[in-house]
Amino acid sequence: MRPSAFLVLLGAGRILAASSPSSQLSYFPSSPGPSFSFPTPSGLSPSLSPSLPPYSSSVPTSPASSSSSGSGTSSSPLSSLHSSSTSGSGVLTQPLPSGSIPISSYPFVPFPSPSSEPPSSGVYPSASPNTPPPVDTPALVPDFGPAWTSAYEKAKAKVATFTLDQKVNITTGVGWQDGRCVGNIPSVGDFPGLCLDDSPLGVRFADFATVFPAAINAATTWKRSLIRARGVAMGKEHVGKGVNVALGPMMNMGRIAQGGRNWEGFGADPFLSGVGAYETILGMQSAGVQACAKHYINNEQEHDRTQSSSNVDDRTQHEIYAAPFLRSVMAGVASVMCSYNLVNGTYACENNSTLNSILKSEHSTISAITGLDMTMPGDITFNSGTSYFGAKPYCARVDDMATRILAGWYLLGQDSPSYPHTNFNAFHPLDQATNEHIDVQDDHDKVVREIDTASMVLLKNVGGALPLKKLRTLVLIGSDAGPAHGGGPNAFSSQTGIDGILAMGWGSGTAKFTYLISPYEALQARARKDHTSFSWVFNDFNLADARSAAIQQDAAIVFLQSDSGEGYITVDGNEGDRHVTTFPPYPLNLTAWHNGDALVKAVAAHNNNTIVVVNSVGPIILEPWIGHPNVTAVVWAGLGGTETGNALVDVLYGAVNPSGRLPYTIAKSPSDYSAQLAKGGTGDEVLNITYSEGLFIDYRHFDAVNIAPRYEFGFGLSYTTFEYSGLSISPVVGGQDQDGELEANWAAGKPSPQVVGSSTALWLHRPAFTVSFTVKNTGSVTGTEIPQLYLHFPVRAEEPPSVLRGFMDVELQPGEAQIVTITLSRYDLSTWDVVSQSWIRPAGSYSLSVGASSRDFRLKGKIPL
Repeated sequence: MRPSAFLVLLGAGRILAASSPSSQLSYFPSSPGPSFSFPTPSGLSPSLSPSLPPYSSSVPTSPASSSSSGSGTSSSPLSSLHSSSTSGSGVLTQPLPSGSIPISSYPFVPFPSPSSEPPSSGVYPSASPNTPPPVDTPALVPDFGPAWTSAYEKAKAKVATFTLDQKVNITTGVGWQDGRCVGNIPSVGDFPGLCLDDSPLGVRFADFATVFPAAINAATTWKRSLIRARGVAMGKEHVGKGVNVALGPMMNMGRIAQGGRNWEGFGADPFLSGVGAYETILGMQSAGVQACAKHYINNEQEHDRTQSSSNVDDRTQHEIYAAPFLRSVMAGVASVMCSYNLVNGTYACENNSTLNSILKSEHSTISAITGLDMTMPGDITFNSGTSYFGAKPYCARVDDMATRILAGWYLLGQDSPSYPHTNFNAFHPLDQATNEHIDVQDDHDKVVREIDTASMVLLKNVGGALPLKKLRTLVLIGSDAGPAHGGGPNAFSSQTGIDGILAMGWGSGTAKFTYLISPYEALQARARKDHTSFSWVFNDFNLADARSAAIQQDAAIVFLQSDSGEGYITVDGNEGDRHVTTFPPYPLNLTAWHNGDALVKAVAAHNNNTIVVVNSVGPIILEPWIGHPNVTAVVWAGLGGTETGNALVDVLYGAVNPSGRLPYTIAKSPSDYSAQLAKGGTGDEVLNITYSEGLFIDYRHFDAVNIAPRYEFGFGLSYTTFEYSGLSISPVVGGQDQDGELEANWAAGKPSPQVVGSSTALWLHRPAFTVSFTVKNTGSVTGTEIPQLYLHFPVRAEEPPSVLRGFMDVELQPGEAQIVTITLSRYDLSTWDVVSQSWIRPAGSYSLSVGASSRDFRLKGKIPL
């Protein structure tokens, strides 16, 4: 949720409730209900463009339509509404006229009752979200069909007892700051209502809750077990606070390096992001809270997010941006939140192609009239007393909306009398009558510290500079090393400023610290243990003091930071996204903040063992100093949450061998990236952001045009070494007879049927090929390797040269070897065909590479197709 109702209700506050069951379900929709038609402005198609080619400069130029609400529905006072309640790269712009919202006509179909297929290979017979597949079985596809059927029937029976006013109340929030949570659905009869709360890394605005490492750090671990554990712990804390719907995870792609909210997501690759979303959701929902996949879809920058149109071709949409949401549906996610922006000229919350064609039909999630079931916080503008759903939608439509909202409540067992009531007050934390100060932290500091250490990426290590031994002298340089000076770690509301160590970005994706261990505190404790003479300089701009302090020190550690966040907040001139200025020519800002580059150079000039630690929301340019001979080591620490300092000590001193891998590419120049922040636009224009790079984002682009990055996607060093050998690739034998024809058609390169659930079909996602190889620790210390599998499509497929399709984490003792097995599905080997609107196998031969990064291949082989 956002601090402005105008922003909230333009997109990110809309909830698509009750994600339908996962991939292996057959659907038998009930008879279509009444049809609803909406006018479409002439010359404007709200559909996805099928053929915008990669690197195309074409931009749709037909006028887009909009309204201040972005929903086109009428409004009425909230008092009446709740009367029965008991509680890119393109920078072209186009006019933003008033009038009709561009929405296509389509039939309304209520939520269908699913029917599970018989058990088969690759399917985990899960009965409910609290029994997900084990985390060490990534090839299994969970079946949430029976649980959804039961939940839906209970919800249908409950809704049948409500009046029309009560049904409408369930679909609309009570208004901004009119409840204990960020978003609130009122109680109706014995239904207690719903508490919806941010954030992607903790319970926003709650006290006595944990600040976890950001999602980007979870992705940087490349460890499914830790991503799942983080989801479980966050889910437990939300449940403990009485939250029903946790508004996360966020899975928008890191298309542009400057993207303000990239740190809330899982990086710049759809496969890695899909794993992050999938494991997080399974973890959160196993704890009993409803997860909410956001922001659907194409919200990759903050600038002009409420009136920019992300213009994306159909193939790119399916293969890149919809992929993590597909995995969310397969994880049984309870709800989906649509985004602020327009997609190809139509607002995301009203977009027939993205909501109905992709999410509803292909992914098997049934959406409301263009997808909208619930508005949050409920009022059109804060405290306006108005609502979009106040005009009482058609009875069958509102029945369906209310039923699917309640279905998620039943699915997660939140109807149980033991489910905690909401016990905190987001907006009035000092109100003793409504904030019970329940401590939900448990021992989650251990989870935080383990994730944080595993997410640290060792980028450079010359001559064994790390791990540190017992030093005689050590100096810390830079404000990022220290604790906050002006009022503690929560001095800035929603982290709207930086004072000391950077442990999270800013905006609605934040939470309150109960404590924050800075590097200064943790390193000083270690220095005392080792009898190390310890000093520090926290002033980033006093280069003279920095130089002086670095002289004759055994090691000088320089701390850098770079921040970003949500666009409603401006920090140091950065309106969410990272850019230097709001005035033309809008220079790019991927440099270290607070004089960081000069600080490193000043210290390195006077100390031959200068170690750099980076706390950043995303890539920064390291070129001003990375090649300096006195810069001996670089540790990429990201956004670690409460245990940042302790985790850093674990890695610097070798208690934990670094195993983190980059979830994005660090370039030598900002211009090396294929997509840039799109600026421009005025209050009465739509800013067109054309995704002209198509499939070629991040490392895919660097590989395609042969640009050498500073550090490639998937890169990370270790204190030990690893050897790969014995690659074996074989087809998986077996499968259900009823899928034989589908599989044969796929093998022949023929289109698959266009049916509900086509993109999540079991035959498409269960294992088709097994890839095995051996990894051996050839060094002298225990360490974890992250072997990565990259697929190379046939040339005629026009895919990027290498595409991530699998990874594992393997912890090995010195001299120990282990066989690693990664499976590939038919979906992994498919591309989206815009003509047949299906996943197909491109003709030609496939090969794959296995290695330590996207550019460090150790083994190569061909897939026997």
